[in-house]
Amino acid sequence: MESPFKAGILKGKVALITGGASGIGFEISTQFGKHGASVALMGRRTQVLHSAVSVLQSLSIPAVGFEGDVRKQEDAERVVESTFKYFGRIDILVNAAAGNFLVSAEDLSPNGFRTVLDIDSVGTFTMCREALKYLKKGGEGRSSSSGGGSIINISATLHYTASWYQIHVSAAKAAVDATTRNLALEWGTDYDIRVNGIAPGPISDTPGMSKLAPDEISSKARDYMPLYKLGEKWDIAMTAIFLVSDAGKFINGDILIVDGGLWLSRPRHLQKEAVKQVSRSVEKRSRNAPVGVPKSKL
Repeated sequence: MESPFKAGILKGKVALITGGASGIGFEISTQFGKHGASVALMGRRTQVLHSAVSVLQSLSIPAVGFEGDVRKQEDAERVVESTFKYFGRIDILVNAAAGNFLVSAEDLSPNGFRTVLDIDSVGTFTMCREALKYLKKGGEGRSSSSGGGSIINISATLHYTASWYQIHVSAAKAAVDATTRNLALEWGTDYDIRVNGIAPGPISDTPGMSKLAPDEISSKARDYMPLYKLGEKWDIAMTAIFLVSDAGKFINGDILIVDGGLWLSRPRHLQKEAVKQVSRSVEKRSRNAPVGVPKSKL
């Protein structure tokens, strides 16, 4: 699908993307590069990083990969500093690294719960904290005339209500959203940094979908989620471009839901064709035998 944005909308910008070598993160890396940005990818799997960087470079995108684990502060510090040394500046941080799996609450160990929070929540904060000195207005590598940079935290909609077998991720993403809003307030005020989130719905051809919605589940989803449909990684990448470009310059502290309205879905208990008939019957019965009206004993 053709991008609605000009090819050079991110020209001259440098983006660091955690989890940027696969899934949604890689699509964001690719689209940022196609729109003029230089990209640094952070991930734990060396071969996956090398493959991703090779693909990006074949598209003439300035790209580099750094192995690291967002759960480790020393890795976060090293990768952020390496990105700065390689490109000379950092304008954008995208926190796309995440961990997930299906598990019932009683079968989830405290260690498993903690691991997901360490990746999603603590990892997101750690990367933001380490990148601050390069993203803030007047920071290292930034000209005196340029403002602050931009941060995007990839979230979810699981915690808006409740989700089966996702207590660990729901807790983690709730913390990510709180981090996004608090940093938007503090760092937007003090350092001119915009901090926003993206909450994707089910996205096709991603590790998350293969783990969380195998065919056995997704084939039945439309029965109880009328708005259920799969989005594309491209949808998330376009949202990210919008947020970090000048098109989104007045957006700060927001979490954009990109799920086709899925989180609003409720089962349709009554078919549209039957609404008028049922409504008339109910109204007639209500007039003839009012409910909740006190009856006189006199």
